[in-house]
This record gives sequence, C-alpha cells and structure tokens, in this order.
Amino acid sequence: MDNKMKNTMKLAAVASLAIMSGAASAAELSPQNFVSPDQSAHTMEIKQAAMNYAKFWNTGKEEYAREALLKDFIDMTPPEGRKAGIEGVLEASNDFRKVVPNLHVEVEHLLISGDYATIRYRFKGNFNGKMGDTQGEGQLIDFPAVDIYEVHNGKIVKNWHLEDYNTFFSQVK
Repeated sequence: MDNKMKNTMKLAAVASLAIMSGAASAAELSPQNFVSPDQSAHTMEIKQAAMNYAKFWNTGKEEYAREALLKDFIDMTPPEGRKAGIEGVLEASNDFRKVVPNLHVEVEHLLISGDYATIRYRFKGNFNGKMGDTQGEGQLIDFPAVDIYEVHNGKIVKNWHLEDYNTFFSQVK
C-alpha cells in the first residue's frame, strides 16, 4: 500500500472517530448548576432520570424518554390536544423538531429535593420548518423552560412544565 493510500485511510479513520464522538457528546449533558441537600444514591437516581429526560429533549431519541419516564407517567400540564403518556411526549418532540430541526437544549439548573427535581432548560436552534402558515427562514430560537419531576424508583412519574412560549412566538415572526 502506498503512502497516499495510507494517509487517506488514516484521514477516514480520524473523520469517523470525530463523527462518532460528536454524536456521543451531543447526548451528554451536565447541569451548569446542580443543587441538592445530599449526594445520596436516591438523589443520584433522581438526577439520572432528570438528565435522561434532558438528553431526550436534546437529541429527540426515543430511548432516552423511555429510560426516564414511567410507562404510564402523567403530564400534569399538557398542552391542549396532546396525547397522554410517553406517546404524547414523543409526538410533541417529533413535531417540534420539524419546526426547529437543529433543536438542542442546555440544562442551566438542576435542583433536587426529596423525590422532586426542578430543572431549568434553555431550548435553542433555528426556525427552518413550517408552523401553520409561517415558513421559517432560519430565525434564532432561544427560550427558557422549567420542569418539575416527581421521581420514584428511577423513573419520572409526574411532570409539570412551563415553556416561555411568548419568547418563542416573538422569535418565529
């Protein structure tokens, strides 16, 4: 094998590793601020469930939602018309990713107390899809949301959430 072929193969290997590590790191999230009165196994179990759900919103990958949520978890503040349970969450993520295909999240703050986790998100991306009659033109999307999770046995059983839709809708005009 000549040097040109060896260099091409090395370049291909490096590119493959970069692509794979980029995909892996896309799912890795850490809260910018983590607050908990203790670092017990119970607290870490709640943190893992919250971060798995954050990974779902960051990537849209169904396995993260299924890992985080109890099969029959309850969305305590569903938008009108949303299906119940995991299926409603999966559909909501899929629909939103059609509007903001490069959606990703940052976890700004995670607070754990007892069986509850409160997580402050920042949703970011570009409006390139279509929402109603409005076609996106790459407008920057950057809005906050806050979720509260009740967690038992490592699964989110209830979720309350509030998204800053006022900011979102002002950005997609």
